[in-house]
Amino acid sequence: MNAVITGATKGMGRAIANKLAKEGFNLVICSRSQQEISSFINDLSQETPDINVYGLQTDCSDADQVRKFAVFVQQHFQCVDVLINNVGVFYPGSILEEAENILPLQLQVNLNTAYMLCRSFAPAMKERRSGHIINICSVAALQPVVAAGSYSVTKAALLSLTKVLREELMPYKVKVTAIHPGSTLTSSWDGTTIPAERFVAADDVADAVLASINMSAGANVDEIVIKPLAGNI
Repeated sequence: MNAVITGATKGMGRAIANKLAKEGFNLVICSRSQQEISSFINDLSQETPDINVYGLQTDCSDADQVRKFAVFVQQHFQCVDVLINNVGVFYPGSILEEAENILPLQLQVNLNTAYMLCRSFAPAMKERRSGHIINICSVAALQPVVAAGSYSVTKAALLSLTKVLREELMPYKVKVTAIHPGSTLTSSWDGTTIPAERFVAADDVADAVLASINMSAGANVDEIVIKPLAGNI
């Protein structure tokens, strides 16, 4: 089985990659840092030597680099069984007060990258009548966060994309899932004094991904919401 994971060297993406590698998936990953990619591939190769892992430095805010990543995947995998659109950026702020480039930047990373990669790999899934697309959305897609207005807009758009693809690909037995993490303990919270138990763990999100993939052939997980037990931070 072959899986593609964007934003895979940190946080949720790294946890997902680790989980899938242990399940025997071959991986193609991307990240903005080639050093992080090389280091992570080395770690995965030592822990799971029976799989193949490839990575390409990709800045997903650049559409041309996303296209190059799609070609890179196709050069290494004859087929993509699972596409996990995990990459994302978060800029807090008011829609009326933020810089004009904030929404376009988040749209490119949080929405357009997933859109482009789905268009790259879903047609072959449709033709094979198998495959699974998993989009890492956010609770902000369900309940807007006023302090992160543009981010909420982009995640709501990603959820809408997920729902449209779900309906479009349903007749072809291709699964489509949205996962909505709440406050998750990743590197974006480095330096926080908030106890770890107040957060969702990145491994929790990875477990949800794997559970979705492992459903029976006739079952599709439409959406999973994962929040901290005591509420979002």
